[in-house]
Amino acid sequence: MPTRATAPDYDDFWGGFWYFRLPELFSTCVAFSLVADMGFERGDLGNWSMSIWCFCFAMTLIIVMVELWRLPSRFPFYWYNFPVTFACYAALVCLSTSIIYSIAYVQFLLYGPSRDRAIAATAFSCIASVVYALDAAWVWDWYDLTDIPCYVHTVPGLLKVLETFVAGVIFAFLSSTSLYLHQPALEWCVAVYSICFILAAVVLLLDLGEREYRLPVPVPIFQLVLTLLSVLLCISALVLWPLYQFSEELGGQPQRPSDGDCRDELTYDMCAWDQRLAVAVLTAINLLVYVADLVYWARQVSVGTEDQPRDS
Repeated sequence: MPTRATAPDYDDFWGGFWYFRLPELFSTCVAFSLVADMGFERGDLGNWSMSIWCFCFAMTLIIVMVELWRLPSRFPFYWYNFPVTFACYAALVCLSTSIIYSIAYVQFLLYGPSRDRAIAATAFSCIASVVYALDAAWVWDWYDLTDIPCYVHTVPGLLKVLETFVAGVIFAFLSSTSLYLHQPALEWCVAVYSICFILAAVVLLLDLGEREYRLPVPVPIFQLVLTLLSVLLCISALVLWPLYQFSEELGGQPQRPSDGDCRDELTYDMCAWDQRLAVAVLTAINLLVYVADLVYWARQVSVGTEDQPRDS
């Protein structure tokens, strides 16, 4: 069985490469190339999608090179936590990019070569998301990690991946500062998203780097306090963001306009009202994830307390 300083037989590396890593490289490269070939017609959303696929391609290539040159043992942390974590994020990112790109852009393209390229790019992005998901499961099985903990294969680990991922998508929709800079309450919401993301990222990095048990407090209590803080912050954002974005009395816009970037046709920019709505929905989703995380750690603290020896 492999340990933190060793790797499994590299004869098996090529099996994983042909079945997973090569399809990942091929699908992301093709998706990137198809959209890049559209020229000015790809718009801002196309550029954003291209950056996602290009990043996934580059990171997959780096992982392949590190494993091919047998470098994992030189890292100060257990290397194989990294490709599993990246595969989880890449699966979510490619899937969300496929959905956003098809709904907000592809459907408005006129029939022709550009539309065909965009549809094909979306299809390859979906393929990449499936392969990355299979890759995450395969790495666990290939390295037989039953005695070596991998954080993202635990319930709190998957919840942290979802929390940081949803926060990243929210930041993508908040790329236009005009959505929130005009109102202090909305600026607070953006601060909340940033704080919650940082807290979740810190916990994720501590666990992946196996530093969580060096904290001065027990891990369950540390996790419970941070998650409770994130839940309270998310509740405030869930109340304030829709209130100030969609309430006419507070300067919001309750209904989707039919002019400007919100016309039912290709505008090369995403409708600002749709961005506001997407942030509100994603805030609610992230709150549910944080609540599930809070329940998990509350249970862990409760079980730990019950297991404590009692004085007679």
